[in-house]
Amino acid sequence: MHDLIIRGGTVVDGTGGAPFEADVAVDGGAIAKVGKVTGKAREEIDARGLLVTPGIVDIHTHFDAQVTWDPMCTPSCYHGVTTVVFGNCGVGFAPAAPDGHAWLIDLMEGVEDIPNDTMAEGIRWNWESYPEYLDYVEGLPLMLDVGTQIPHAVVRAYVMGERGAKNEPATGEDIEKMAAIVREAMQVGALGLSMSRTINHRAVDGARSTKTNRVLGENMPGTFAAEDELLGLGRVLGELGRGLLEIAPGGMTGDDLSLPFKEIAWMRRLAGESGRPVFHAVTQHDVEPNQWKELLELSAEASAEGAPLVAQVAARPIGILLGLDSRHPFVKAPSFEDLRPLPRAEKVARLRDPELRRRLIDEAEHPDTPALGFIDPMWRFTVFEKMFPLDDPPDYEPPPEQSLATVAAREGRSGFEVFYDRMLEQEGRQIFLAPLLNYSDYSLDPTYEMLTHPHTVVSLGDAGAHCGVICDASGPTTLLSFWTRDRTRGATIPLERAVKMCTQDTASLYGLHDRGVIRPGMLADLNVIDYDALRLRLPEFHHDLPAGGGRWVQKADGYRYTIKRGVVIMRDGAPSGLLPGRLIRGEQAAPAGA
Repeated sequence: MHDLIIRGGTVVDGTGGAPFEADVAVDGGAIAKVGKVTGKAREEIDARGLLVTPGIVDIHTHFDAQVTWDPMCTPSCYHGVTTVVFGNCGVGFAPAAPDGHAWLIDLMEGVEDIPNDTMAEGIRWNWESYPEYLDYVEGLPLMLDVGTQIPHAVVRAYVMGERGAKNEPATGEDIEKMAAIVREAMQVGALGLSMSRTINHRAVDGARSTKTNRVLGENMPGTFAAEDELLGLGRVLGELGRGLLEIAPGGMTGDDLSLPFKEIAWMRRLAGESGRPVFHAVTQHDVEPNQWKELLELSAEASAEGAPLVAQVAARPIGILLGLDSRHPFVKAPSFEDLRPLPRAEKVARLRDPELRRRLIDEAEHPDTPALGFIDPMWRFTVFEKMFPLDDPPDYEPPPEQSLATVAAREGRSGFEVFYDRMLEQEGRQIFLAPLLNYSDYSLDPTYEMLTHPHTVVSLGDAGAHCGVICDASGPTTLLSFWTRDRTRGATIPLERAVKMCTQDTASLYGLHDRGVIRPGMLADLNVIDYDALRLRLPEFHHDLPAGGGRWVQKADGYRYTIKRGVVIMRDGAPSGLLPGRLIRGEQAAPAGA
């Protein structure tokens, strides 16, 4: 009598091998048999005509705070994810000085755009040290397995105080104290050390007049850290012989064209000296659209010489979502202020007034102050040239003729006029996509090359972060549907390779060798998928965070069952209420014989 049998499915096992028909039996939270299973089970799933894949392992999330109030880690759970890793980009919540809680929240808000009030209300501070934080997370109810990384910026501020927060140089004593914290974190279960070097990651200084007019302050701690500090911390991983360094490098958005190559140089030295992988973000930006190719070439060259550099790349354009419920060109206009608290239906009714329309468009086109701009000036593109209506089903590779700038030129109107009128469609539910990265030439061909490069791993979904402007936690579904089946404007990826990319490849990079493959002995983390029905739904804006915080949530159709340790946790997109997830402490060896 098995615990669970999945019968007759088409198994795509995560190794990259060809799909095959088989039963999958589960006992005690592990896969017991793959093949013809003649016995019975306490629960059986008829998977004839369906795919059976490993559970997805998402290694770039920001659930550091959310995990303390949301055991499901939404919206990742809607996309076949069974394991998440957070603590990315150098930010997190441990170690946390007792008088530093507000500062850590401000830092996370500034860097990852998670509502301040949400975190202030949702987090229960039951820790100071990193080991205490892991003990707390370990005691939480969890649907998914969660892994953590020790964040450099937080460690720096904890050790150096105001000097660290303001990016003053670290002394030798500072570096030794930071290294001791990193060592302790790795010994108790951190999967790696994370850093950020991009100037676009800043804290919030707290001096904001409204929630939509936040003021960005200091660059996050460690942005300008010297090489002795970077290598001093990175060497800890080499001494211990485990973990990786995850980094958001400087210059990745085109703010300094020479900086990415300087970053590669020190990362290469660290990887070569420590023998540990350095996992660095690579994107296509509009300032130099082909720079990503050079960076991947350098990564491959370094790896061939024994300095393992691995690039983290995205499954689709990295951009923002716009709409009446969130950010739009008129959100900071003076005449919109009174509309801000109104329900959507009432807003739409008021916005249909011709005089208000004229006034709002004029205020958006001729703002009194640059602070009224609705997109940060760091994104160097002509706004409406890279802005597209997002229809159902959502298309993340829209052609240039669909941009609002093209429509405006064709109709002899301004982009603001076109946006305003389209925004009110569907009773104010119309959404717009503004790709900021990975869409320089209105094509995902560069993204295809990045995804299929031998020295990249799919990542950068940012689940849990940038709540009001991004919802890329759905990247795994994009990979499995768009890239294997639905793309019409270029090359596609074989299904078995796409499954491997978000299961075995992501798991093994972080040393999680007990999952990501359907094989006897491995964790029974599985998806049963109706491949023909697999599709993304349109994002929706929900106010379901603590303190009424808002966020974009995107769900999907086609995930019939998501299974964690042999337990069905999601059925047809709805949670079962069962919570078999656990904290992952350190690397996990493959089971004997697996």
